[in-house]
Amino acid sequence: MKTLLTGADGFIGSHLAETLLSAGHNVRAFCQYNSFGHRGWLDTLPKDVIDSLDIYMGDVRDPSCVNEAMSGCDQVFHLAALITIPYSYTAPSSYIHTNVLGTLNMLQAARQHGISSFVHTSTSETYGSAQFVPITEDHQLVGQSPYSASKIAADYLALSFYHSFGLPVKILKPFNTYGPRQSTRAVIPTIITQIASGQCDIKLGSLSPTRDFNYVKDTCSAFLSISRSAKAVGQVLNSASNFEISIGHTASLIAKIMNKDITISCDSHRVRPDGSEVVRLYGDNTKLRTLTMWAPEYSGLQGFVRGLTETIHWFTESKNLQKYRPQDYSF
Repeated sequence: MKTLLTGADGFIGSHLAETLLSAGHNVRAFCQYNSFGHRGWLDTLPKDVIDSLDIYMGDVRDPSCVNEAMSGCDQVFHLAALITIPYSYTAPSSYIHTNVLGTLNMLQAARQHGISSFVHTSTSETYGSAQFVPITEDHQLVGQSPYSASKIAADYLALSFYHSFGLPVKILKPFNTYGPRQSTRAVIPTIITQIASGQCDIKLGSLSPTRDFNYVKDTCSAFLSISRSAKAVGQVLNSASNFEISIGHTASLIAKIMNKDITISCDSHRVRPDGSEVVRLYGDNTKLRTLTMWAPEYSGLQGFVRGLTETIHWFTESKNLQKYRPQDYSF
């Protein structure tokens, strides 16, 4: 099948591109156009992988770009989005244009081209702080940041195209994905890169919030599973590890794996505004497991340690670490 993958230049997208190629897909990788000709993380992949991709440079905010990119494709994985929560406080309209209007462009084109499967990417941030745990797909949606509000809007827009036009929309709601290539705007790379660069006093935001961390390989396998399932059409599905851990405990665990003694300082710039911090995320993946037979390979504390170890190994290679600026706050 000819598969269009938007956001292929990003963290999860670049891993999913590899996963799809390994599964035998013919992949058109939609990357955001820029004057430098950079193709994000795809540029770091082996030459044979890059040569196997049909790379398309464009912008999901442009309907003509989207329409052209989708021509000749059978299915879509829509990952392209602005994702950084702190930046959404500064530039909320950018999130509406990319996450909402960009998704509308994708849906309109998918309807026009008769796409057989449209996998839309949501986020656990749409739930806000857990009102019950583990969080099921029936949990209330709360826009605690402009980012999460934009994703809620995009999710409902995607579902409206299923209900109104019969577009085979499937929504995957990944909980906190981590792994190689992730930006230091996320907490796990922030901790690893600071320690790897020789810092002992690690600067973080709030330490008490809990997260349900999911290794990127599990997130990619969830994408593949949902795309293959007819039962997933019209459904919203959590991909979660069913395990929660606090940010503070995560930092201690990483330091232990890296065999380093650290102290932690609270950096006020990294603390979300009052009322915007998601205090607890702990997901229930029962529905995804039932409909698709997917199961995470990196679940529980043991799985988390294994995923962290693989992530640390990647980040501590000098060629990879030099791509980051641990001393700077990436928002």
